[in-house]
Amino acid sequence: MPSLFKSLQLLIAASLCFFLAVPAGFALSPQDLPAQPPDEAVLDSADVLSRAGKNEIETRLNQLESSKVDARVITLRKLDYGLSLTGFGEELVERWSNNDNRSERPLLLFLEETQNKQAAVVISAELSDQLPDALLRSTARTTMSQPMRDGERFRQASMDGIDRIAVVLDGGEDPGPPIEIERTTIPTNVPTVEETRESNAFTWVIVLLVVGTIVPMATWWVFSR
Repeated sequence: MPSLFKSLQLLIAASLCFFLAVPAGFALSPQDLPAQPPDEAVLDSADVLSRAGKNEIETRLNQLESSKVDARVITLRKLDYGLSLTGFGEELVERWSNNDNRSERPLLLFLEETQNKQAAVVISAELSDQLPDALLRSTARTTMSQPMRDGERFRQASMDGIDRIAVVLDGGEDPGPPIEIERTTIPTNVPTVEETRESNAFTWVIVLLVVGTIVPMATWWVFSR
């Protein structure tokens, strides 16, 4: 009996650990991330980037050091209930900025949520003059979200977003959102379903007309002999 009771205790403990671990792995809040900015510039909690992709993004982020910003890419599987991605980033920026081990450079966060394929770009207040809200929203909703929704290209989304912001940080003019490719239908000789139905209906009309003409004539010929 004591061994059975001990087994039940272990089972309950394991179940509690499982249910406590799942929300952190799937639905995240800023408190689930490190209390201070991690050493790596890419925090791929959604596990959607390859090792080569992470290295490429991190190299590009490090190039922004000349612009005196602490730039980072963060991927999430799912947000905790009631949180927006922008709100998540703003809370994280505030948390990391008020940390004792905070970076001396203002934060620039590129966030990607994989469940809804949405992005957000959030900055410290010191960068607001260089990077206006309209630029941040456009970069997130067009430059980054388009590759995410078109084939789940999260590496491309990160690189495109970083490149657009980098141009403005270097004093250049905003290159704007990507050009949307208009998909046109390629001409084909294969009939559509509607064309096939119309063709079949026409065929049946011809058959019925032929049958309706030949059968009476054949009947008259047989009985007239």
